[in-house]
Amino acid sequence: MKRTTFLALLLYVASVLIPVFGQSVFVIPVETEIDFSAFHHFRKGLHEAGENGADLVVVKLNTFGGALDAADSIRTALMKQRVPTVAYVDVNAASAGALIALACDSVFMAPGASMGSATVVNGAGEPMPEKYQSYMSTMMRATAEHHGRVAEGDSSRWRRNPEIAASMVNPEMSVSLTAQQAVECGYADGIAPDLESVLADLDMAGAEVKYYRSTLADDILGFLSNAAVRALLIMLIIGGIYMEMHTPGLGFAAAVSIVATILYFLPMFVGGGMPAWVLVMFMIGVVLIALEVFVIPGFGICGISGIIAVVVSITGAMVNSDAVTGVDISAIGKALAVVGTGSVLAVIAIWYLTSARGPKWVRRHSELMTELSTAEGFIGVDMGPAKYVGQKALTATEMRPAGKIQIGQTVFDAVSVGPFIGARKAVKVIKYENAQLYVEPEEYEE
Repeated sequence: MKRTTFLALLLYVASVLIPVFGQSVFVIPVETEIDFSAFHHFRKGLHEAGENGADLVVVKLNTFGGALDAADSIRTALMKQRVPTVAYVDVNAASAGALIALACDSVFMAPGASMGSATVVNGAGEPMPEKYQSYMSTMMRATAEHHGRVAEGDSSRWRRNPEIAASMVNPEMSVSLTAQQAVECGYADGIAPDLESVLADLDMAGAEVKYYRSTLADDILGFLSNAAVRALLIMLIIGGIYMEMHTPGLGFAAAVSIVATILYFLPMFVGGGMPAWVLVMFMIGVVLIALEVFVIPGFGICGISGIIAVVVSITGAMVNSDAVTGVDISAIGKALAVVGTGSVLAVIAIWYLTSARGPKWVRRHSELMTELSTAEGFIGVDMGPAKYVGQKALTATEMRPAGKIQIGQTVFDAVSVGPFIGARKAVKVIKYENAQLYVEPEEYEE
């Protein structure tokens, strides 16, 4: 009897634990400003979760928001995800972060965490016009409605009230929810101090937990996506183009500009957030500048058009095509700020490098500083005799008007600018021109 009871208990424990230990959870942290670099990481995380056969995807949030177009791409990916998704708001899910949280199937919040305040603002933090708020409000409302309704007796209610989602965008009184408020209004499924508590609430306490870890390549792409780094790359692009126009020929300046261009466009190209027209316009700009430099010398319509095309393309590379049509005008403002900063830095760098204070090796390529030495076979004018101008001399021969004069123990060819002068007469050196001394009569004392 005891043996039978023990076996039954063992089978029961196994039936409970085996499904749990056979499950896996994949965690994707979103803890930086939301941009297309963050979307690139997130997309790779979802792909890795699928390869690992994850039974649950947890999005760990601590962000104040960012670019709406990137957040919308993350939102869309979450709503299309077949595996259940959970947002764990560790500290903040503000603005675009709130949109991402709402896109998940379940939401848990840490004590003291907050979510909301999704008003669309510009680079200065000021609310954008009504049409932008209206679009964001509709997007928040649609995301809340995506999770459907729950039955209550003979009626039903929204699982997540769309009106609350829309009120988070209201610029006059933007709503933010604490963890407790979010639970009370149905926007959070619970309050948990850590991820382990979240999994316990979901009956997955023994599941295997894996985290998305960025690779070195991802970290490099993230570094290149930094606004300050982008501004420096723009400085190198513009500065390199200017120096190459100033000193035509495929040289150092062109190489710097090409490398900076590749590094600038690489994160947006890999992340998939760069519109195709950006590369087309950039190439058109480069071709126009090349025509100005090599085919149509002078600074005319081709050069100006090329520069405008390059500036527009590097600005557009930071803005998704949806933003250009009015979805996220703040992204355009931020892009213009970065391009403006890079342009100012380029002007300062060009001024310094081409000034007398700049490195000589740079000016050697932008100024005519070549020396033609006689040691290398070049014939030059000896300026040594110029030091005798103003001194007295003695004619060594008659001056008719050419002859020879003696200064100390050295004899020079000379020309009289006055009458013929006899030998052994005193003269004065009055000038040195075209490698020739010129003299006139003068009293001389031997």
